[in-house]
Amino acid sequence: MTSTTTTGIADPAGAGARRPVPPDVEHLLADVTGEVRERLGDDVAAMTGAALRRTLERTLTDDDLGVFVITGDIPAMWLRDSTTQLLPYLRLLEVSPAIADLVADVARRQTWLLAHDPYANAFNPGPTGARYDPDDLHTDPWVWEQKYEIDSLALPILLAHRLWRATGRTDHLDERAHTVARTIVAQVRLEQHHEERSPYRFERPGAKATETLVRGGLGAPTAPTGMTWSGFRPSDDACTYGYNVPGNLVLAQALGHQAEIAERVWEDAALASDARALATEISGGVARHGVARHPRLGPIYAYEVDGLGAQLLMDDANMPSLLSLPLLAPDVIDPDVTAATRAFVLSEENPWFFSGSAASGVGSPHTGPDRIWPIAIAVEGLTTDDLDERRRLLRLILDTDGGTGHVHEGFDSDDPSRFSRPWFSWADSMFCELALDTAERIAPLRGTRAARPA
Repeated sequence: MTSTTTTGIADPAGAGARRPVPPDVEHLLADVTGEVRERLGDDVAAMTGAALRRTLERTLTDDDLGVFVITGDIPAMWLRDSTTQLLPYLRLLEVSPAIADLVADVARRQTWLLAHDPYANAFNPGPTGARYDPDDLHTDPWVWEQKYEIDSLALPILLAHRLWRATGRTDHLDERAHTVARTIVAQVRLEQHHEERSPYRFERPGAKATETLVRGGLGAPTAPTGMTWSGFRPSDDACTYGYNVPGNLVLAQALGHQAEIAERVWEDAALASDARALATEISGGVARHGVARHPRLGPIYAYEVDGLGAQLLMDDANMPSLLSLPLLAPDVIDPDVTAATRAFVLSEENPWFFSGSAASGVGSPHTGPDRIWPIAIAVEGLTTDDLDERRRLLRLILDTDGGTGHVHEGFDSDDPSRFSRPWFSWADSMFCELALDTAERIAPLRGTRAARPA
């Protein structure tokens, strides 16, 4: 995604039509925000309420394909972002038919986009021909960018599964979704042998190293491991080595969910068996090749490996990250390795962990040195049970908004008025998720349980 440094923007969403929030949803958000105020204070509640409404009002467009979700100040829909942008609303699925309908419509749109191009990461609202880079060799008018990122396959599965389990509805799990599930399994299997079998290439003429793949678009050499190959990270930066470990673990989690859907909704025993087997192969590949021995902490997850002996020890703020694994892949991770990995990620041994006069936290090669990401701060909070630490991290995000009232992509660790992405809906949603989850841990949120009229 594009990163720009901006200061002093009062209304980064800009002018234009707003999608009205349905009255029942508005009432529900007011109730939930009020409960956040009771537990966490006025400033956390104000940011939470504003961000929850901003996503509903300004990122969503309805059409015959479902709901298109822009990521904020970039007018494209990422399969990953459009899932994570909905995270704080998922606790409302059982009490708000309107929210459940919205999530189903987003899931349907994701399914259509995956059917159109399962290698692409970001799409246009129609065949507009808009592209991140006008010189891209891939010219499908529907595709904003065709960077193959395995989280683009995994996170829509997690969303579809969460909706089904929360509500029992299956209208989003139609025959197209069934076909796409088979496509995903086949593609993930093919990319276990990327070097020999893959048709995918990505080259961006004249681009810097993180924006293109070497060897004519094939990427750095790899050997089979049981994991599946990814050309790009969740940051949209090129992988240094082809097996992204957090992405593989989240995909293994998602394939387990896909198997459950295949068995119970589609009655497709063959697909269920294949998805489970593939999840086991991927998890086994991570255990054999994706775990490094740290001299102080013992076994930790590497961020990327190549199956040829190389391991990259770091973490990136973008989810799926190593730090986010307890959130996104709880059933397939090793608890001891995960705990040691967390200690590594939140230390200066992680080359993308920064400390400054304003904050400490995880950043990303995508935005360069000394830029901390609020998404990572929120994930740090969501993966601890320490309520005082969660409150501190919520306060930290509030105090580093650069005076704009918005949660940004990355900010300077010494000067939060220097930030990228003036309006980043994913970051908004992760703040809301931390606030709501923390409030829920203090006392159950009544508004997420009381029945509401349709």
